[in-house]
Amino acid sequence: MPAKKSTAVTKKSAKVTSESNNEKLKQFIRARGADFLLDKNISSVGIGYKHVDGKPTKELAIQFTVDKKVSLDVLESIDTTEIPKSIVVDGIEFPTDVIERSYSKAFTIVVAEAGSTRKTRIDPIVPGISVANKRISAGTVGCIVFDKEKGTPYILSNWHVLHGPEGKIGDDIVQPGPHDDNRVQLNQIGKLVRSHLGPAGDCALASIEGRSFKQEVFELNVKAEQLGEPDLGDKVIKSGRTTAVTHGIVTRINTMVKIAYGFPVGEQVIGGFEIGPDENNLPGDGEISRGGDSGALWLFKASNGQPSKVAAGLHFAGEGAGDPNEHAIACYAQSVFEKLAITLTPPNPVVTGDTGGAPGYAPGFLGPVVNVPKLFASKLKDAFKLNGSEVIKYTHFSLAQSKSRRFAIWVAWNIDGDKIKKISRRGIKFEFDNRFTQFQVGDELYSNNRLDRGHIARRADIVWGTEAEAKKANKESFFFSNIAPQMDNFNQGSLGGIWGKLEDAVFEEVDVDNLKLSVFGGPVFRSDDRVFKGVKIPREFYKVIVYVTGGVLKAKAFMLTQNLDELEVLDLNEFKVFQVTLAEIAKRCGFSFSPNLKAADTLSEKLQNAPEAVEDRQPIKKLSEIAW
Repeated sequence: MPAKKSTAVTKKSAKVTSESNNEKLKQFIRARGADFLLDKNISSVGIGYKHVDGKPTKELAIQFTVDKKVSLDVLESIDTTEIPKSIVVDGIEFPTDVIERSYSKAFTIVVAEAGSTRKTRIDPIVPGISVANKRISAGTVGCIVFDKEKGTPYILSNWHVLHGPEGKIGDDIVQPGPHDDNRVQLNQIGKLVRSHLGPAGDCALASIEGRSFKQEVFELNVKAEQLGEPDLGDKVIKSGRTTAVTHGIVTRINTMVKIAYGFPVGEQVIGGFEIGPDENNLPGDGEISRGGDSGALWLFKASNGQPSKVAAGLHFAGEGAGDPNEHAIACYAQSVFEKLAITLTPPNPVVTGDTGGAPGYAPGFLGPVVNVPKLFASKLKDAFKLNGSEVIKYTHFSLAQSKSRRFAIWVAWNIDGDKIKKISRRGIKFEFDNRFTQFQVGDELYSNNRLDRGHIARRADIVWGTEAEAKKANKESFFFSNIAPQMDNFNQGSLGGIWGKLEDAVFEEVDVDNLKLSVFGGPVFRSDDRVFKGVKIPREFYKVIVYVTGGVLKAKAFMLTQNLDELEVLDLNEFKVFQVTLAEIAKRCGFSFSPNLKAADTLSEKLQNAPEAVEDRQPIKKLSEIAW
């Protein structure tokens, strides 16, 4: 209910618009705003300039909007009470202002525009284009943001665009929204990661999978780099899915708005600020926002009238049906970013894996073409896709990453033994490839225990080529996408060291043409892998070494088993390395190798009388036991 006016106060002029008075009013609205909104007729309360004869003055006021203005004798019949002429806040008397106005979330009615690029499937993803939960019509990509801790990139939009009353965390998110293109399987862009609906804002995050992104806003060609605090009279601009680029002026600040979100959510109180049309930059139809603009980012305008790089807020509502007063409502950017724990720039920026066109693993490196493993359908569905491909390229190596296990399915790398460089690892940290951070396991697994961060593609194998190439490969080898957990007494021990010496052993034992090798390696994912710190720990790894000798292609395959039966105790010392066939690895891992590799693997003839189960065979205890 509206606050009652105090009779014992020291009156001061409310025309004073000092920063301290603004702060007092801000705290008052935060503390009392929700109480006022219990009145069914009051739709919002905020800070604005008092209106006289329908026009704003320069007098600061506590501004109420009501669904319907009525005479005093009718108040009781519509279950409301009179709003006082003024309210005392911290000893200062401020006038009130009452405006007839209502609000509704901005996606209820989606206006169709034929041929709009914003409403098509776009790669890379950019702010200002169509997006939505697969169950919802369409809204707008606000901006690309990053997790404050991990640096994971996300799409930021509204709760009612990405989540909705019937949604849940993990829902499929599509771009464009289903209203613009109902082929939801084709247009999936990611998953609903987290969301919030309440005083801090109407906001949500979606992951980015299978497509790249750019931060520049569609048709504005600037990217938000800072967060700002809107003030009355500030000029702002947005780029939305429906009304495209529109201009506005901040007309109310520190506003709490009552919005009906439908069953089962009902009415919610959302904090934000109000934007009215800029009379000097009016859109042709007078509308600064329409249905489908939900989630668009409002940017401040610079003194030259151009969009700045400072974000003001996230658009989430407009005038209600039948309301002739054009206006928009936005959540405060700072509030949204704090609530969702996100930033506009990645924390501790790292190399992103975009190596400036480096080809990654080269299939023709040895002369004969040796392609990367071909994933079976179930594995392909689980693989993260970048720009539509599961093959993620780095300098001298490529990999396919499992979304469910968050480790590489396979890593493929080339070794040029004649061009190896001695590059120090000093000062290089293990870091995320921030194109798909959410699908990598980071340091949280390896802290305070005996698990080592083991390179799949050995660092020493890929630091070759020019000095610049070697340094880039050296750094990229430390991405968590190339790391898998290995027990320290395997990774560092003499017996387990056989695994790390396999590549070197080829050069020692075989006359390798041109001193070149190609290698495939990775973990074997088993359904009964032990769980530690919420992560399934692979207990088997494979490695396939491919080379040419005397012009003939050869392939040798190996399997490592780690004893992880006492994982919680981490008191382990049993590691076994077996020589196996490519067919055995392919069957365990869910992919197939190049046909020419099958002919290059001659071990199957020697295993005719060996036990079918790898674990029942004799392990390799020294390199001389390997059949080259």
